[in-house]
Amino acid sequence: MRWAQLVLVEDDPGNYSPQFWLDYFRKVHADAACLSAGGCVAYYPTQIPLHYRSQWLGDRDCFGDLVKGCRQLGMNVVARTDPHAVHQDVYDAHPDWIAVGADGSKRRHTSDPELWITCALGPYNFEFMTQVTEEIVSLYRVDGIFTNRWAGSGMCYCEHCRANFRDFCGLDLPRTVDPQNPARREYIVWHQKRLFELWRLWDARIKAINPNAAYIANAGGGALSELDMKTVGELAPTLFADRQARRGLMPPWANGKNGKEYRATLGRKPIVGIFSVGLEEEYRWKDSVQSGDEIRLWVADGIAQDLRPWFAKFNAKPIDKRWLPVVEDIYQWHYRNERYLRNEMSLARVAMVYSQQTATFYGGANARAMVEDAALGFYQALVEARIPFEMVHDGLLDAEHVDRYRTLIFPNIAALSTEQCNQIRGFVERGGSIVASYETSLYDEWGVRRKDFGLASLFGASFGGRTEGPMLNSYLTLEKDPATGEFHPLLRGFEDATRIVNGVNRVLVKPLGNASDSPLAVVPSYPDLPMEEVFPRPSAVKDPGVFVREVGRGRVLYFPWDIGRTFWDVLDVDHGKLLRNAVMWATNEPGPVTIQGKGVLDVSIWMQKNSMTVHLVNLTNPMMMKGPVREIIPLPGQHVTIRVPGHRRVQRAHLLVAAKEAPFHKEKDAIHVEAPSIGVHEVIALDFV
Repeated sequence: MRWAQLVLVEDDPGNYSPQFWLDYFRKVHADAACLSAGGCVAYYPTQIPLHYRSQWLGDRDCFGDLVKGCRQLGMNVVARTDPHAVHQDVYDAHPDWIAVGADGSKRRHTSDPELWITCALGPYNFEFMTQVTEEIVSLYRVDGIFTNRWAGSGMCYCEHCRANFRDFCGLDLPRTVDPQNPARREYIVWHQKRLFELWRLWDARIKAINPNAAYIANAGGGALSELDMKTVGELAPTLFADRQARRGLMPPWANGKNGKEYRATLGRKPIVGIFSVGLEEEYRWKDSVQSGDEIRLWVADGIAQDLRPWFAKFNAKPIDKRWLPVVEDIYQWHYRNERYLRNEMSLARVAMVYSQQTATFYGGANARAMVEDAALGFYQALVEARIPFEMVHDGLLDAEHVDRYRTLIFPNIAALSTEQCNQIRGFVERGGSIVASYETSLYDEWGVRRKDFGLASLFGASFGGRTEGPMLNSYLTLEKDPATGEFHPLLRGFEDATRIVNGVNRVLVKPLGNASDSPLAVVPSYPDLPMEEVFPRPSAVKDPGVFVREVGRGRVLYFPWDIGRTFWDVLDVDHGKLLRNAVMWATNEPGPVTIQGKGVLDVSIWMQKNSMTVHLVNLTNPMMMKGPVREIIPLPGQHVTIRVPGHRRVQRAHLLVAAKEAPFHKEKDAIHVEAPSIGVHEVIALDFV
């Protein structure tokens, strides 16, 4: 439930206090540790030639001493290895183990030029690191091996990669990142295949020595992850989200997003969120210390989304100790409330789909802007709307994985196979609803554009042959239903508006039926300079800005423009309202939890064995979109309505952070609770009779 990682540096042996860390592990109730063992530097008396020992190791067994101490504390132990760099002696003995750049030169380490970068797909990993793995498991009987930077440091053109790739497909390694290039497409498939072969090799060798241990790759993530998360979910007994802190313009909810993406393919397997106690900006100040409130907020959002906490400390000689009481406080709270954090099921009824094949074959080198930004926009809107939601991998759109949800969101999930489109249609036929945007289903699974949307029959719209954008000075008029004279529920909160901003890009579409009743109509772009020319030109055509349909027992809402990406870019309040209303209309049922009050909250709702919990993470902060936070701005009280599933009777309600009872009253199937001022995080726990 609580992890500690000590990443040793080479001069740690003999220069740090193992007992200091063992005492700290005990104090924070850590029940598992990840400890540096070997690879780039060995911290134990290895007998493998060319396995570089720390020059400070002497006759010590630094790793072994820590393992022994952790075992005495009853802790699980995972050994950390790092195979991405080697010293000159390895280069001299096996120059073929070294990664080669596109220009044919061997690659020196960019940070430490005395080291060389290794090829991840050749004999260094498959043979040498396999020996290292076997030696560590044999000597110390660890519970697993966690390997950092095992998947390579960019593309390699060494002799082994060239030969193995040619044997795979008969082609030379590509010199382009265009996913539609035949060699590049084959490389994407081969690269994953090779890495999964390595994963399976190491796992098998570990289990041959210790059947209860496993290989745990530092791998995985969301749409931009290189390794197929569906396969990762099948192979990994647990997974560690190595997203250690905010950097750049990253919101605090990004940590919870990691948890949702991992859980989408791992199901109920335990997932862990690695967090750093230092700054994680691109400048990599590894001996720095992050502000305490920033650490608390990042970790709280991960815990709220079912990540078990894992602190990572680089350098066992703590230079700046300000982080120690912060982590101690977090872990001790986690320990006291552990039974309410052993989640068995999310009660969210909304899920957002993420698609690695869309990122890889449609987005390519521009996947962050074309694919991920659309998802981030929807994510931000859902957080602002206080709608609890999960994430679904597009490789798991079968009934078993999606029928627990009422609504699926497809934020520009452009690349979908025919089978996936059929699965989505089946979901709607069974009473599910979907919200989709822009080019969703316009491409097949390989990123090849279709003649029409794969989901045209659901959208009620056919592809018009092209896209437009970036569109300057384009708008959407708000249209009343001609039959009732009322606004569609999509436009709730717009009663005093006449038009709103359009997106930056749109798909030209042809309605398959009558689109005259669309709640939004496109005002085509018109000049924004000179000022005398800033007026809309008359148009005989009224293109729909949204398609809203009821299909059997399900509902379908399709935006033929990039609403998610545009919202993430400009954060226009009108787009946020539209996205909220779209999801609310599509879902068409009371939410599992509703919160009334001021502020921005990331909300999740969980079932445990004999209880349920609602997490409220306070994101209301001037530094929400660019950390670190300077101080926590407490929220005023919130009125929380929780719908209790089944016929369970609530015996007690209490606040886990405030550590006090919470008065409640029952009304039909709902429990009403007042949550007083919220600092970083509050958890409402309901105990069942």
